[in-house]
Amino acid sequence: MKIVHVASELFPYVKTGGLADAVGALSTTLADLGHEVTVFVPGYRAVVDHPMAAGAKRTLRLRIEMGDVFMSGDVLSFSPRPNLTICLVCREEFFDRRSPYGTPERDYEDNHHRFIFFCKGVVETLRFLELRADVVHGHDWQCGLLPVLLRHAEQRHGATLAMKTVFSIHNIAFQGVFPMRSFYRTNLPDELMGIDGVEFYGQMSMMKAGILFADRVMTVSPRYAREIQTPEFGCGLEGVIGTRADDIVGLINGIDTNVWNPATDALIPANFTAKDLAGKAACRADLLKRVNFDPKFAGPVIGVVCRLTEQKGLDLVLANEAFFRANDVRLIVLGTGDKRLEEELRKLAAALPGRVALCARHDEAMSHLVEAGSDFFLMPSRFEPCGLNQMYSQAYGTVPLVSRVGGLADTVIDLDASPETGTGILFPPTAKGVAEGLARAAALHAEPARFKAAQIRGMQRDFSWMTAARAYERLYNDAI
Repeated sequence: MKIVHVASELFPYVKTGGLADAVGALSTTLADLGHEVTVFVPGYRAVVDHPMAAGAKRTLRLRIEMGDVFMSGDVLSFSPRPNLTICLVCREEFFDRRSPYGTPERDYEDNHHRFIFFCKGVVETLRFLELRADVVHGHDWQCGLLPVLLRHAEQRHGATLAMKTVFSIHNIAFQGVFPMRSFYRTNLPDELMGIDGVEFYGQMSMMKAGILFADRVMTVSPRYAREIQTPEFGCGLEGVIGTRADDIVGLINGIDTNVWNPATDALIPANFTAKDLAGKAACRADLLKRVNFDPKFAGPVIGVVCRLTEQKGLDLVLANEAFFRANDVRLIVLGTGDKRLEEELRKLAAALPGRVALCARHDEAMSHLVEAGSDFFLMPSRFEPCGLNQMYSQAYGTVPLVSRVGGLADTVIDLDASPETGTGILFPPTAKGVAEGLARAAALHAEPARFKAAQIRGMQRDFSWMTAARAYERLYNDAI
């Protein structure tokens, strides 16, 4: 098939979260399966300057209608591997910035203009280069307008740009909601400003547009596909989701085993396998040393790698300060985000200097070490569309300690519910639930044989993208 992916970030070029990992791994796996894959991403400074994009060439000069003005831009393209082309939609005014979406304090005020331009640039490139895609697959709110812009362009120009469109919801909490006055930049018919179009409580929702106008809608886990049809998880869009219930499917993401594999990972001090865990002990000692803990510490080591946000449940961890005071465990947190949460974690680390460590930064190498060196990986998310770290953890023999929500519940087998096949510990996304989970983890670590068996079962599971990509193939074929 000719498959086009459109996303606001792409590993290894630009990454703020799991979206980049998912799109990067899915596109390369589909290319390896023989499909002709093109990925569009904004031409951020970080991408244009990336060493792997050094051979990028200008493919097209863009002239995009944005309301009552025309804006210029360029499309740069390069091919990092067979069957895979990366296209960068560039306009310095919009994308030559330090970060994709905003500063640590707030989002960029012109994000609606930036991603309208991006989607229009993709559509124009499809039209002028006559790619004739079988599937155009947009990801999250930044690409929400893509399906309707594509079909509108087809009508205007009498051309077929794609047989089918697919829209992925990676996180429905981020919806791309902007003042309705920005709708004029789309140059779409005025009737789309109504409740049956992009209108959402008097504003424009790009996420809603993707849900309504794509041929197929998908989420990144089966449970999340069900959850977002409820008021608890739908973030106000559950009614819109309900109108597409027959067209929604949930598929679990995979993990890139070329990047996340303890047997070959070049970012960890020692490699290891399910048959020989000696290297994991070396990683554990190195992790403890990196954060100035005693590398010979024998008790449970609990790792966290995430954006410091309320969604990720860090406040639920903070609410369990008494556990970390009363139990001889080590907690290592890696990530940045909400300044209030970061400050509270800093205070906890200062209060318990021998037990809690905060690494307030984004550090890819350190994230691998936390996965490889921890005994448990804590993910107390209030909601989690898919999650990747719980799968990384199992691959690295690190027992996941996770909330019973979304993709976490779909990918972790609870040890109490299934003693013979269990790979982790699940709990409700509450402070009490986290307390119960931590207590279960401490008890499990005190039973070495049971703990090791859980580690090995997790390492033997297949979370590879090859399995996930086959499911995407079936989705695309079924849509067509």
